[in-house]
Amino acid sequence: MASTRKSSNAELCAGPLAAAQRLLSALSLRDKTIAVGLSGGVDSTVLLHVLRALAPVHGYALRAVHVHHGISPNADAWARFCRRLCRAWRVPVSVRRVDLGPPRGKGLEASARDARRAALAAVRSDAVALAHHLDDQAETVLLNLLRGSGVRGASGMSPLGRLGGKLLLRPLLEVPRAELLRYALNNGLQWVDDESNQDVVHARNFLRLRVAPLLEQRYPRWREAFGRAARHFSDADALLREFAATRSTVRLRIAQLRSHPDPVARVLLREYLAAHGLRAPTTRRLAEMLRQLTGAAAGARVEFAHEGSFLRAYRGELHLERLDRVRAEFGPVHWTGQRRIELPALGGEIHFERARGSGVALEKLERGSVQLRLRQGGERLQPDPARPRRTLKNLFQEAGLPPWQRDRVPLLFCGEDLVWAPGIGIDVRYHACAGGAGLLPQWHPYGDATH
Repeated sequence: MASTRKSSNAELCAGPLAAAQRLLSALSLRDKTIAVGLSGGVDSTVLLHVLRALAPVHGYALRAVHVHHGISPNADAWARFCRRLCRAWRVPVSVRRVDLGPPRGKGLEASARDARRAALAAVRSDAVALAHHLDDQAETVLLNLLRGSGVRGASGMSPLGRLGGKLLLRPLLEVPRAELLRYALNNGLQWVDDESNQDVVHARNFLRLRVAPLLEQRYPRWREAFGRAARHFSDADALLREFAATRSTVRLRIAQLRSHPDPVARVLLREYLAAHGLRAPTTRRLAEMLRQLTGAAAGARVEFAHEGSFLRAYRGELHLERLDRVRAEFGPVHWTGQRRIELPALGGEIHFERARGSGVALEKLERGSVQLRLRQGGERLQPDPARPRRTLKNLFQEAGLPPWQRDRVPLLFCGEDLVWAPGIGIDVRYHACAGGAGLLPQWHPYGDATH
């Protein structure tokens, strides 16, 4: 099952080593830990061999992680091979078993990739290194173009990125697979072969086995050409992101979309979605969203469901709210002196800071049961002694809180008295007196729950 392949030419192939050295020299990884994603195939075996050779030069610790998907009947044998290889090379290795579960609309390849990335992101390390190479990059660009991707998709993969808060490295991204194979042969490396790589049902295998040989007949350096194109697209994408960043895509006003031509408006909307962790919709869907947002009359109700979130226009601004927060049930929560109370169903937490002569009078809170509850309708509050008591609905309208959020804001009650509402203030009956012990409640949404 494991292949041992040697070349009569014992000369070391410098391609993979030189490429990894270039990338590592631009980073500061001394005293850091790099985890290599090790499948046991030739690509990841070469990567582990290269990074092991360079570790003394750059001063990092190395470990390997093998993700056991359990799909192939050879999966257990591959895990054993990776353990033997790492034992021989004195590299710590861990085998992570993952359960792909039901497909849920994804193909087997996509589900396995997501599970693999999640497993690697959970590893205790400063960086994760993957063995993607130039052929992978060319195939990725071609696949994304065939899917109609824009500039970002055509950028392919980056040699540097982030994965679960860790640095993501692809040291071999500019090295052709033929160079990796030559390196493996010249160094007498062993590796395993995944039989699924020959199944042309998978899109990437179809390109590699059927399309690539045809391209190579007419365009022998098509991989290098696609690699260069990916870098050009990446530069263009970086410029578009920089342009969008100057126009604040974390908060997006409808007037911004109206004031720019359609291509720019599409970039702004895509960057807004990306800033909130959402993928861009299809070209047709994106165009329809822009048409409705920019064509709606003032005060018109415009909303879309997208990627597990609601997008809504309100008072000339785009707002985003997660569906799981909208649907999560919330019951009264008692306050018994805690400094912090997490409210995951509402997407945030409340902090209570002690104060002197300001905030909610602690002595008055001792007169009844103190709870965090949701608005039921009809509540009234008087945060300003110079103004009359008003309905919470009016106060929320005046503060510009979108209607769909008003019933998902935590309110502080003492008995049946409404004491405090986030963004509105404290009822005058509960203001702390001068020099008296007070409590300052503060509502902290996770991330940014209002936009």
